Amino acid sequence: MEIRMKALAYATLFIASLALPTLGSAQNSPKKSSKDEAAPASAAWPTRAVKILVGFPGGSTPDMAARTLAEPLSRVLGQPVIIENRPGASGNIAADLVAKATDDHTLGVVINGNLTSAKLLYSKLPYDPAKDFTPISLLTTAPLVLVAPANQPSGSDFFVAARNGGDKWNYGSVGNGSVGHLGMELLKTTAGKLEAVHVPYQGNPQVVTALLGGQIQMALVPPGIALPQVRAGKLKAIGLTSGRSALATEIAPLADAGIRDFNLEVWTALVGPASLSKAAQARLSQEVSKIIREADTRQKLFNQGWQAVGTSPEGLLSRIRTETAAMASIIAMRGIKVE
Repeated sequence: MEIRMKALAYATLFIASLALPTLGSAQNSPKKSSKDEAAPASAAWPTRAVKILVGFPGGSTPDMAARTLAEPLSRVLGQPVIIENRPGASGNIAADLVAKATDDHTLGVVINGNLTSAKLLYSKLPYDPAKDFTPISLLTTAPLVLVAPANQPSGSDFFVAARNGGDKWNYGSVGNGSVGHLGMELLKTTAGKLEAVHVPYQGNPQVVTALLGGQIQMALVPPGIALPQVRAGKLKAIGLTSGRSALATEIAPLADAGIRDFNLEVWTALVGPASLSKAAQARLSQEVSKIIREADTRQKLFNQGWQAVGTSPEGLLSRIRTETAAMASIIAMRGIKVE
Protein backbone atom coordinates (compact mmCIF):
# COMPACT_ATOMS: atom_id res chain seq x y z
CA MET A 1 0.00 0.00 0.00
CA GLU A 2 2.85 2.40 0.89
CA ILE A 3 4.57 1.79 -2.46
CA ARG A 4 1.30 2.27 -4.30
CA MET A 5 0.65 5.58 -2.53
CA LYS A 6 4.15 6.75 -3.43
CA ALA A 7 3.54 5.84 -7.07
CA LEU A 8 0.28 7.78 -7.05
CA ALA A 9 1.93 10.79 -5.47
CA TYR A 10 4.88 10.79 -7.80
CA ALA A 11 2.63 10.46 -10.85
CA THR A 12 1.39 14.02 -10.22
CA LEU A 13 4.89 15.48 -10.17
CA PHE A 14 6.14 14.94 -13.72
CA ILE A 15 6.26 18.70 -14.29
CA ALA A 16 7.99 20.54 -11.44
CA SER A 17 10.19 23.56 -11.00
CA LEU A 18 12.63 23.21 -8.10
CA ALA A 19 16.07 21.82 -8.87
CA LEU A 20 19.80 22.27 -8.75
CA PRO A 21 21.79 23.45 -11.79
CA THR A 22 23.59 20.18 -12.60
CA LEU A 23 22.67 16.52 -12.68
CA GLY A 24 25.48 15.59 -10.32
CA SER A 25 25.94 17.15 -6.91
CA ALA A 26 28.57 19.82 -6.50
CA GLN A 27 30.98 17.43 -4.85
CA ASN A 28 30.65 14.98 -7.73
CA SER A 29 31.05 17.53 -10.54
CA PRO A 30 34.45 17.85 -12.24
CA LYS A 31 36.40 20.72 -10.73
CA LYS A 32 36.64 23.75 -13.02
CA SER A 33 39.53 26.17 -13.05
CA SER A 34 39.00 29.76 -11.93
CA LYS A 35 39.42 30.80 -15.55
CA ASP A 36 36.67 28.40 -16.63
CA GLU A 37 34.36 29.59 -13.83
CA ALA A 38 34.72 33.16 -15.03
CA ALA A 39 34.40 32.40 -18.75
CA PRO A 40 31.70 34.47 -20.49
CA ALA A 41 28.82 32.62 -22.14
CA SER A 42 29.66 34.18 -25.49
CA ALA A 43 32.38 34.11 -28.12
CA ALA A 44 34.90 31.98 -26.18
CA TRP A 45 32.85 28.88 -26.98
CA PRO A 46 32.59 27.03 -29.33
CA THR A 47 35.98 26.98 -31.00
CA ARG A 48 35.15 24.27 -33.56
CA ALA A 49 32.28 22.12 -34.85
CA VAL A 50 29.74 20.90 -32.31
CA LYS A 51 28.64 17.27 -32.52
CA ILE A 52 25.21 16.11 -31.33
CA LEU A 53 24.82 12.36 -30.84
CA VAL A 54 21.38 10.78 -31.26
CA GLY A 55 20.75 7.24 -30.04
CA PHE A 56 18.13 6.45 -32.66
CA PRO A 57 18.12 6.01 -36.46
CA GLY A 58 17.76 8.80 -38.97
CA GLY A 59 14.10 9.68 -39.46
CA SER A 60 13.12 8.76 -35.89
CA THR A 61 11.34 11.47 -33.90
CA PRO A 62 14.37 12.19 -31.65
CA ASP A 63 16.52 12.45 -34.77
CA MET A 64 14.11 14.88 -36.43
CA ALA A 65 14.02 17.04 -33.29
CA ALA A 66 17.84 17.14 -33.23
CA ARG A 67 18.07 18.09 -36.90
CA THR A 68 15.46 20.80 -36.49
CA LEU A 69 17.64 22.31 -33.77
CA ALA A 70 20.96 21.88 -35.58
CA GLU A 71 20.61 24.41 -38.42
CA PRO A 72 19.56 27.47 -36.37
CA LEU A 73 21.99 26.53 -33.60
CA SER A 74 24.82 26.45 -36.12
CA ARG A 75 23.91 29.97 -37.27
CA VAL A 76 23.98 31.50 -33.81
CA LEU A 77 27.11 29.63 -32.68
CA GLY A 78 29.02 30.39 -35.86
CA GLN A 79 30.22 26.77 -36.11
CA PRO A 80 28.91 23.64 -37.86
CA VAL A 81 26.54 21.51 -35.79
CA ILE A 82 26.82 17.89 -36.89
CA ILE A 83 24.22 15.22 -36.09
CA GLU A 84 25.64 11.74 -35.64
CA ASN A 85 23.30 8.78 -35.23
CA ARG A 86 24.53 6.04 -32.89
CA PRO A 87 21.43 3.86 -32.44
CA GLY A 88 21.15 0.92 -30.09
CA ALA A 89 20.07 -0.16 -26.59
CA SER A 90 17.11 2.26 -26.57
CA GLY A 91 19.45 5.22 -26.93
CA ASN A 92 21.81 4.19 -24.16
CA ILE A 93 24.81 3.62 -26.47
CA ALA A 94 24.78 7.25 -27.60
CA ALA A 95 24.08 8.48 -24.08
CA ASP A 96 27.15 6.63 -22.83
CA LEU A 97 29.32 8.19 -25.55
CA VAL A 98 28.09 11.64 -24.54
CA ALA A 99 28.78 10.92 -20.87
CA LYS A 100 32.39 9.94 -21.66
CA ALA A 101 33.13 12.78 -24.10
CA THR A 102 35.97 15.10 -23.04
CA ASP A 103 36.30 17.50 -26.00
CA ASP A 104 33.82 20.13 -24.69
CA HIS A 105 32.07 20.03 -28.10
CA THR A 106 30.05 16.79 -27.90
CA LEU A 107 26.39 16.88 -26.85
CA GLY A 108 23.45 14.50 -27.00
CA VAL A 109 19.75 14.62 -27.75
CA VAL A 110 18.32 11.94 -25.46
CA ILE A 111 14.87 10.69 -24.48
CA ASN A 112 13.45 10.55 -20.97
CA GLY A 113 14.27 6.88 -20.45
CA ASN A 114 18.00 7.51 -20.88
CA LEU A 115 17.98 9.96 -17.96
CA THR A 116 15.30 8.44 -15.72
CA SER A 117 14.48 4.74 -15.92
CA ALA A 118 17.63 3.38 -17.59
CA LYS A 119 19.64 3.15 -14.36
CA LEU A 120 16.70 1.42 -12.67
CA LEU A 121 16.26 -1.15 -15.43
CA TYR A 122 19.83 -2.00 -16.48
CA SER A 123 22.08 -3.28 -13.68
CA LYS A 124 25.15 -2.86 -15.91
CA LEU A 125 24.36 0.55 -17.39
CA PRO A 126 27.80 2.04 -18.20
CA TYR A 127 26.89 5.58 -17.18
CA ASP A 128 25.19 7.22 -14.20
CA PRO A 129 22.37 9.57 -15.29
CA ALA A 130 22.57 11.45 -12.00
CA LYS A 131 26.30 12.21 -12.20
CA ASP A 132 27.56 11.95 -15.76
CA PHE A 133 25.61 14.68 -17.59
CA THR A 134 25.26 18.44 -17.66
CA PRO A 135 21.63 19.47 -18.29
CA ILE A 136 21.03 22.09 -20.97
CA SER A 137 17.35 22.19 -21.96
CA LEU A 138 14.16 20.18 -22.19
CA LEU A 139 13.45 20.39 -25.92
CA THR A 140 10.14 18.71 -26.72
CA THR A 141 7.28 16.81 -25.12
CA ALA A 142 4.34 14.75 -26.34
CA PRO A 143 1.55 12.91 -24.56
CA LEU A 144 0.64 9.32 -25.29
CA VAL A 145 -2.81 8.11 -26.25
CA LEU A 146 -4.50 5.17 -24.57
CA VAL A 147 -6.10 3.30 -27.47
CA ALA A 148 -8.31 0.22 -27.66
CA PRO A 149 -10.09 -1.79 -30.36
CA ALA A 150 -13.03 0.08 -31.88
CA ASN A 151 -15.59 -2.27 -30.29
CA GLN A 152 -14.56 -1.34 -26.74
CA PRO A 153 -16.63 1.15 -24.69
CA SER A 154 -15.53 4.75 -24.16
CA GLY A 155 -14.55 6.85 -21.17
CA SER A 156 -15.06 5.49 -17.67
CA ASP A 157 -16.99 2.51 -19.06
CA PHE A 158 -13.76 1.32 -20.66
CA PHE A 159 -12.06 1.08 -17.27
CA VAL A 160 -15.02 -0.82 -15.86
CA ALA A 161 -14.61 -3.34 -18.68
CA ALA A 162 -10.84 -3.43 -18.14
CA ARG A 163 -11.23 -4.17 -14.45
CA ASN A 164 -13.77 -6.87 -15.19
CA GLY A 165 -11.40 -8.37 -17.77
CA GLY A 166 -8.77 -9.03 -15.10
CA ASP A 167 -5.71 -10.88 -16.37
CA LYS A 168 -7.65 -12.11 -19.40
CA TRP A 169 -6.94 -8.71 -20.92
CA ASN A 170 -3.57 -7.87 -22.49
CA TYR A 171 -1.83 -4.61 -23.30
CA GLY A 172 1.01 -4.05 -25.76
CA SER A 173 4.16 -1.94 -25.81
CA VAL A 174 7.34 -1.63 -27.85
CA GLY A 175 9.29 -3.61 -25.26
CA ASN A 176 10.20 -4.18 -21.63
CA GLY A 177 11.15 -0.95 -19.94
CA SER A 178 9.72 1.26 -22.70
CA VAL A 179 7.62 4.27 -21.78
CA GLY A 180 4.54 2.42 -23.04
CA HIS A 181 5.33 -0.48 -20.70
CA LEU A 182 6.17 1.58 -17.60
CA GLY A 183 3.35 4.00 -18.32
CA MET A 184 0.79 1.20 -18.47
CA GLU A 185 2.04 -0.26 -15.20
CA LEU A 186 1.74 3.18 -13.62
CA LEU A 187 -1.75 3.53 -15.10
CA LYS A 188 -2.74 0.14 -13.69
CA THR A 189 -1.73 1.38 -10.25
CA THR A 190 -3.40 4.77 -10.63
CA ALA A 191 -6.65 3.42 -12.09
CA GLY A 192 -6.88 0.63 -9.51
CA LYS A 193 -7.56 -3.10 -9.91
CA LEU A 194 -6.33 -3.33 -13.51
CA GLU A 195 -4.61 -6.66 -14.11
CA ALA A 196 -3.98 -6.61 -17.87
CA VAL A 197 -0.89 -8.61 -18.87
CA HIS A 198 2.02 -7.03 -20.76
CA VAL A 199 2.82 -8.28 -24.27
CA PRO A 200 5.99 -6.75 -25.81
CA TYR A 201 6.33 -6.10 -29.55
CA GLN A 202 9.15 -4.92 -31.81
CA GLY A 203 7.54 -1.58 -32.64
CA ASN A 204 4.37 0.48 -32.64
CA PRO A 205 3.21 -0.85 -36.03
CA GLN A 206 3.11 -4.34 -34.51
CA VAL A 207 1.25 -2.99 -31.46
CA VAL A 208 -1.39 -1.44 -33.72
CA THR A 209 -1.73 -4.67 -35.71
CA ALA A 210 -2.31 -6.60 -32.47
CA LEU A 211 -4.96 -4.08 -31.41
CA LEU A 212 -6.73 -4.36 -34.75
CA GLY A 213 -6.60 -8.14 -34.55
CA GLY A 214 -7.90 -8.27 -30.97
CA GLN A 215 -4.79 -9.92 -29.52
CA ILE A 216 -4.44 -7.03 -27.06
CA GLN A 217 -7.10 -4.78 -25.58
CA MET A 218 -5.17 -1.56 -25.00
CA ALA A 219 -1.87 0.25 -25.47
CA LEU A 220 -0.22 3.62 -24.97
CA VAL A 221 1.04 4.97 -28.31
CA PRO A 222 2.15 8.38 -29.67
CA PRO A 223 -0.54 10.64 -31.16
CA GLY A 224 0.98 10.34 -34.63
CA ILE A 225 0.45 6.58 -34.48
CA ALA A 226 -2.99 6.72 -32.88
CA LEU A 227 -4.77 9.49 -34.78
CA PRO A 228 -4.90 7.96 -38.28
CA GLN A 229 -6.41 4.76 -36.87
CA VAL A 230 -8.82 6.65 -34.61
CA ARG A 231 -9.98 8.96 -37.40
CA ALA A 232 -10.53 5.96 -39.67
CA GLY A 233 -12.72 4.37 -36.99
CA LYS A 234 -10.41 1.37 -36.62
CA LEU A 235 -9.30 2.14 -33.05
CA LYS A 236 -10.88 4.00 -30.16
CA ALA A 237 -9.07 6.71 -28.23
CA ILE A 238 -9.78 6.37 -24.52
CA GLY A 239 -7.78 9.45 -23.53
CA LEU A 240 -4.53 11.39 -23.42
CA THR A 241 -1.92 10.80 -20.73
CA SER A 242 -1.69 14.55 -20.12
CA GLY A 243 -4.01 17.53 -20.24
CA ARG A 244 -5.50 18.77 -23.49
CA SER A 245 -2.93 18.88 -26.27
CA ALA A 246 -2.75 20.74 -29.58
CA LEU A 247 -1.19 17.57 -30.99
CA ALA A 248 -4.52 15.74 -30.61
CA THR A 249 -7.26 18.30 -30.10
CA GLU A 250 -10.11 15.82 -30.53
CA ILE A 251 -8.92 13.49 -27.74
CA ALA A 252 -9.87 14.24 -24.13
CA PRO A 253 -7.51 13.69 -21.19
CA LEU A 254 -7.78 10.47 -19.20
CA ALA A 255 -8.95 12.65 -16.33
CA ASP A 256 -12.25 13.00 -18.19
CA ALA A 257 -12.62 9.21 -17.92
CA GLY A 258 -12.13 9.37 -14.16
CA ILE A 259 -8.36 8.73 -14.04
CA ARG A 260 -7.06 11.49 -11.79
CA ASP A 261 -3.49 12.42 -10.87
CA PHE A 262 -1.96 10.74 -13.91
CA ASN A 263 0.41 12.63 -16.18
CA LEU A 264 2.85 10.96 -18.54
CA GLU A 265 4.72 12.31 -21.54
CA VAL A 266 7.58 11.30 -23.78
CA TRP A 267 10.25 13.95 -24.22
CA THR A 268 13.64 14.84 -25.64
CA ALA A 269 16.39 16.86 -23.99
CA LEU A 270 19.77 18.33 -24.85
CA VAL A 271 22.59 17.35 -22.48
CA GLY A 272 26.35 17.40 -22.39
CA PRO A 273 28.88 15.38 -20.38
CA ALA A 274 29.53 16.32 -16.76
CA SER A 275 32.85 17.81 -17.93
CA LEU A 276 31.11 20.37 -20.19
CA SER A 277 32.41 23.85 -19.38
CA LYS A 278 30.14 26.34 -17.69
CA ALA A 279 30.65 28.71 -20.63
CA ALA A 280 29.28 26.07 -23.01
CA GLN A 281 26.35 25.19 -20.77
CA ALA A 282 25.37 28.82 -20.27
CA ARG A 283 25.55 29.76 -23.93
CA LEU A 284 23.78 26.63 -25.12
CA SER A 285 20.98 27.02 -22.60
CA GLN A 286 20.41 30.61 -23.63
CA GLU A 287 20.52 30.02 -27.38
CA VAL A 288 18.62 26.72 -27.45
CA SER A 289 15.74 28.10 -25.41
CA LYS A 290 15.40 30.99 -27.86
CA ILE A 291 15.54 28.71 -30.91
CA ILE A 292 13.00 26.23 -29.57
CA ARG A 293 10.52 29.03 -28.90
CA GLU A 294 10.79 30.61 -32.36
CA ALA A 295 7.60 30.25 -34.40
CA ASP A 296 9.31 28.48 -37.30
CA THR A 297 10.99 25.93 -35.02
CA ARG A 298 7.80 25.33 -33.05
CA GLN A 299 5.86 24.65 -36.25
CA LYS A 300 8.46 22.22 -37.58
CA LEU A 301 8.48 20.30 -34.30
CA PHE A 302 4.67 20.32 -34.19
CA ASN A 303 4.58 18.78 -37.67
CA GLN A 304 6.84 16.02 -36.34
CA GLY A 305 4.46 15.30 -33.45
CA TRP A 306 6.27 17.31 -30.78
CA GLN A 307 5.33 20.24 -28.59
CA ALA A 308 8.24 22.68 -28.31
CA VAL A 309 9.30 23.52 -24.75
CA GLY A 310 12.77 25.00 -24.16
CA THR A 311 13.74 25.26 -20.49
CA SER A 312 16.61 26.28 -18.27
CA PRO A 313 19.00 23.59 -17.01
CA GLU A 314 17.15 23.76 -13.70
CA GLY A 315 13.84 23.05 -15.40
CA LEU A 316 15.24 19.98 -17.15
CA LEU A 317 16.84 18.69 -13.96
CA SER A 318 13.56 19.07 -12.08
CA ARG A 319 11.78 17.00 -14.72
CA ILE A 320 14.44 14.30 -14.52
CA ARG A 321 14.30 14.04 -10.75
CA THR A 322 10.52 13.88 -10.37
CA GLU A 323 10.11 11.40 -13.21
CA THR A 324 12.93 9.19 -11.92
CA ALA A 325 11.17 9.03 -8.56
CA ALA A 326 7.89 8.02 -10.18
CA MET A 327 9.52 5.36 -12.34
CA ALA A 328 11.51 4.02 -9.38
CA SER A 329 8.29 3.37 -7.48
CA ILE A 330 6.55 1.49 -10.27
CA ILE A 331 9.67 -0.47 -11.28
CA ALA A 332 10.18 -1.59 -7.68
CA MET A 333 6.51 -2.42 -7.23
CA ARG A 334 6.37 -4.58 -10.36
CA GLY A 335 9.90 -5.95 -10.15
CA ILE A 336 10.61 -4.84 -13.73
CA LYS A 337 14.05 -5.61 -15.20
CA VAL A 338 15.30 -5.54 -18.78
CA GLU A 339 18.31 -7.79 -18.25
